[in-house]
Amino acid sequence: MPANALDRQLTELEASRYRFGSNEAASVVKLLHRLDAARFPDPASLIRFHEALLFLRAFPQGPAVVRATERILNRFHKKVEALHQAGAGFDIDAFDTFEVSGIAGTQMEDTLSFDVASWLIKRMPGQVEIAWDNYDPGRELGTTGPRFMPLLEDDSYVEADTPWRRWLETASGDVSKKKNATPAWLVERVKRLPLPAQQKAELYESLRVPLRWNLGNSVITRTRNRKPVSSLFYHTEPLISRSQVSLAHELARRPPQLTKLSPRQGYEVIETIREVMLVRYRELYGTTLGDPASVVRADLGRGVTIYLWNLPPDRRLPLRAYVAGLTLKNGVPINYIEAIGLCEWMEVGFNTFYTFRGGEAAWIYAQVLRCLCHLMGTTCVSVYPDQLGHDNEEAIASGAFWFYRKLGFRPGRPDLQRLAEREEQKIAADSKHKTPARTLKRLAAGHVFYELPGSEVGAWDKFSTRNIGLRVNRRMAQDFGGDAIGMRDHSTRALERLLSISASKWAPPEKPIFENCALVLMQVPGLRSWTEAEKEDLLRIIRAKAKPDEMLYLHLTQRHDRLRRALLKLGS
Repeated sequence: MPANALDRQLTELEASRYRFGSNEAASVVKLLHRLDAARFPDPASLIRFHEALLFLRAFPQGPAVVRATERILNRFHKKVEALHQAGAGFDIDAFDTFEVSGIAGTQMEDTLSFDVASWLIKRMPGQVEIAWDNYDPGRELGTTGPRFMPLLEDDSYVEADTPWRRWLETASGDVSKKKNATPAWLVERVKRLPLPAQQKAELYESLRVPLRWNLGNSVITRTRNRKPVSSLFYHTEPLISRSQVSLAHELARRPPQLTKLSPRQGYEVIETIREVMLVRYRELYGTTLGDPASVVRADLGRGVTIYLWNLPPDRRLPLRAYVAGLTLKNGVPINYIEAIGLCEWMEVGFNTFYTFRGGEAAWIYAQVLRCLCHLMGTTCVSVYPDQLGHDNEEAIASGAFWFYRKLGFRPGRPDLQRLAEREEQKIAADSKHKTPARTLKRLAAGHVFYELPGSEVGAWDKFSTRNIGLRVNRRMAQDFGGDAIGMRDHSTRALERLLSISASKWAPPEKPIFENCALVLMQVPGLRSWTEAEKEDLLRIIRAKAKPDEMLYLHLTQRHDRLRRALLKLGS
């Protein structure tokens, strides 16, 4: 097919994603058949085809579209292989960008956290290698390696040309036994060290080991990573636009039903989010370390299913409660979620994957907030500046600030609120006015907020847990000479006396949670004057942080008015 003809057909296919009607499904299928038979001369055209296929699978006009897209996607790796074999115009790096990585038939390379590296090696046994052409470990392996490679120090401590690869491959048996044994051996050696889990992770991650793996036609690729669903939703009418979404109306609706999954079902969801994030070069604390026993599901209609979960007790944040999540559209992963809350306030990150950003994002975002507010008891929603465009050029280019502003969010800083109002006046006066990038960057310099009815407007505008952490560290420097252990012990003993308990007898994870709370609470003026009932409730909150369901902790903080006011003052 001539290049210009291929380009026209790809453009037609991309436009068909937003066309609906009685005959549209049949037209899309015919176009898919023609493109499936075409020869793709370069990565750019093949990637365009791939992304259109994924969108149509998630937002299909009918059953025939689903069958056609799945058939092509299931053997899409052959198209990548054919392009590779053809040689001319092939550039493997074109498939390895942040926006389009994870296509079947391609290769990936990344420096992963200990938990994700362990998971990947187990998930793809024998297929993960160290990217030696991009790795020269040097001193970090020289000081760490003697833990599991006998006599290494006789080489690494004094020689300038230590052959790191030879040492690792010899110790792992990679040279004599089987290929790609070294990564699994290295991870296993670290796992077996007599150290706490956190220190094992720190040790491995200090090595900065780049791993490389071929995706082949694996089901973890973006191409094939979709989950079976009992029924599909077919789009016969235009997609819901942002202008059709009222966030106030959606949040006022009856709360969605959140169904608790079994640990086995929860494990499958956590496996899915790890797959989803891995092939997109993304890693979040909550998607890597999600607790399978905490997963809940909400079926919102229109083929949308949202999964939410917490962190296990031993990996929780010191103060805030953490919820992560994943959205599936007709079984296809389309975005991930991060929400971190304290009392009635939460910061939320909503990240729709590039392929699906034209697909009812505002309506789906409203459903995400419905689920989160119901689960977490939230009445004040805050959005991170990076979501608006702070140090995020893609968000600036897409005008992300206006996505939230038109849903009803307001800047927390008065100067940014005035700037937003001036821009709105310009838009009202001239429908063609486009907010300049420099103005969008200014608007993205602070959080935006949405308060539900009954919430104290503006209460959390200046709050940050970072402020609390810095306050604690300032006291450590001034009163304890920078001694973290000394400050922790002093604060713990003081809170024990105040609450008339002995937390030193508590077992993990309760004990470190109590110590973290003590560091903060010892900054609260007048804590001793709290009533006995307030102190008892405070102790109940601290212990709830280690319970299986972290939402209990969050809900209890919402009921302790004096603690809420103290935290607000410390963090503002």
